[in-house]
Amino acid sequence: MVHEHHFGQAEPQAGETRTRLVVILTAVTMAIEIVAGLVFGSMALLADGLHMASHASALGLAWIAYVYARRHAHDTGFSFGTGKVNTLAGYTSAVVLALFALTMAGESIHRFIEPVPIAFDRAIVVAILGLVVNGVSVFILQGRNDHNGHDHGHHHDHNLRAAHLHVLADTLTSVLAIVALLAAKFYGAVWMDPAMGVVGGGLVAVWAWGLARDTGAVLLDRQAPVEATAAITKSIQSGGRFRVVDLHLWSIGPGYRAAIVSVVSSDPCSREDIAMLVPDNLGIAHLTIEITTPEREG
Repeated sequence: MVHEHHFGQAEPQAGETRTRLVVILTAVTMAIEIVAGLVFGSMALLADGLHMASHASALGLAWIAYVYARRHAHDTGFSFGTGKVNTLAGYTSAVVLALFALTMAGESIHRFIEPVPIAFDRAIVVAILGLVVNGVSVFILQGRNDHNGHDHGHHHDHNLRAAHLHVLADTLTSVLAIVALLAAKFYGAVWMDPAMGVVGGGLVAVWAWGLARDTGAVLLDRQAPVEATAAITKSIQSGGRFRVVDLHLWSIGPGYRAAIVSVVSSDPCSREDIAMLVPDNLGIAHLTIEITTPEREG
């Protein structure tokens, strides 16, 4: 029987449902703001509605990744299943977040040089509306960041994390905007508006870098944390019968890893003898074991 490699990706993920709800909420808010902006002639509402459109697109990408990974989970063209589809979407979201951060910072610096009139009351209302919507979205996505709960190097659902960072970035933008607008309106500190934009852009850039670093490591099959590989080596070599000479351990999807272990043994043994020694708390869904003798090693 051919060993299947879907590793649970054929089932709907918890993050898929949450992300879909946030996409719907964001899309409805976007439509309301754009229509209201056109009807009432408010550029502030129209601009925020268009911003929501880009936000909905990014979140839509995360949802599409979940659906694609689930529907193609049994596709044998994917060597280790479709788990990395979610990681790829997460990496793409990191790039989008980075561009968002650059746009925020660039526009803010431009407004330092060339200030523009601010319709404080309308802008504050829009910012509060955005804060409420994004606050609800954060609450929806805040549920447990799905992972397998293993002890050595948790490997999370990067797609859900990316969606969460998108709404968190938008929430941060709304909070900073409200603070800056109130300070400008009541204390005349107009400089606070672009200053908060620079601060927000910097924070979003840090989040984007962290997400890009973690998802990039998965996409490039980076070796798992040394604690995890050391645990495997120690467990296999504990009885003195086997010696680990080569070990590869990497993530193949949210909560799942693959491992290739090369072992030298002077006594006759089977793959099962070694497999039973591998810790079961590392999320290893695909294990390949190579057994050789000291003579062949030489």
